[in-house]
Amino acid sequence: MITSKTIASGILRAIGFLVLISSSFYFLYQIQAVIIYLIISLILTLIGKPIMSFLKTRLRFPTILATITTLLFFFLIIVGFISLFIPLILSQSESLSLLNTAKIEQNINNLLNQIVVFLESHNIDSAKFLKETNLSSKIDFNFIPELLNTMLNTISSFGVGLASVLFITFFFLKDKVYFIENLKKLIPDTHEKAIINSLDKINHLLSRYFVGLLLQLGIVFLLYLIVLSIFGISNAFIIAFLCAVLNIIPYIGPLIASIIAAVLTMISHLGSDFQTDTLPTTIYILIGFWIVQLIDNNISQPIIFSKSVSSHPLEIFLVILIAGFLFGILGMVIAVPLYTILKVIGKEFFPNNIVIQLITKNI
Repeated sequence: MITSKTIASGILRAIGFLVLISSSFYFLYQIQAVIIYLIISLILTLIGKPIMSFLKTRLRFPTILATITTLLFFFLIIVGFISLFIPLILSQSESLSLLNTAKIEQNINNLLNQIVVFLESHNIDSAKFLKETNLSSKIDFNFIPELLNTMLNTISSFGVGLASVLFITFFFLKDKVYFIENLKKLIPDTHEKAIINSLDKINHLLSRYFVGLLLQLGIVFLLYLIVLSIFGISNAFIIAFLCAVLNIIPYIGPLIASIIAAVLTMISHLGSDFQTDTLPTTIYILIGFWIVQLIDNNISQPIIFSKSVSSHPLEIFLVILIAGFLFGILGMVIAVPLYTILKVIGKEFFPNNIVIQLITKNI
């Protein structure tokens, strides 16, 4: 029989549960920086696993020395990128007018005027639309100093974040066996074997995935750099690197990268004749970027990712597409590693399921 006391007790339990959930989310929100550090450290650990394995098995390094060497490798790569980027940014800051919003606005106006003149000379209707809308007047260029201040604050906190990530990664790499042994104590005996096997396979496949991702981004970066260098684009290294990083976002990233490259190419050619210099160079850059994407989509990506996560290229494409429709850009970024984790768990816990057998036959 339901009484008022039972109803009140149920309501209190529900309220208590909601408060607990809300408090947990609030706590996670407050420590989001720590969570980010942990995620980055886990990714570095997965990438560093093959390096650790090589140092310990081939070169006979003890665990502590192999760990320090792996972290030193990561540190030198980060320092190398910083040492390349900072001088380039500082040397080009004046020419790019990073701090002069009035100059940027003038450059954008000049570029739009050149486009309008070109379109009018070819009797293209879009010229009238651009002229009437006056797009540059609708853009508030004062956001640039605020953006730069944000970037400087990010750089100032970068040192703390880097030290934290390297410190956490050190123990993830060095004490992997210790963590596994403690995890076994928390796992019920009935599921211990399946869970440990799942973790081993996930660790192996994701290590291959992130190493493959770095390889793919490296190939795209070199090809972008070659294209930009052929046509003498200033800041080619930085533009190629940023465009390569955007390739982490499947399908949409390369499109954004092409737009950025085209805009920066036109801005770098301000003062030149639009029809005979700026426009042809921009078109050549776009064609070069599209050729790079054809190479990446049809050669490097299918080979690297299908091998690294043991999935068919069409399977990967559909997973990314579905994740994009459900969760947007973030879903597209995490689709492949999350799908890999689910496949491994499915194979360990539901090995007799027909669908699981079909999608995990190569694992």
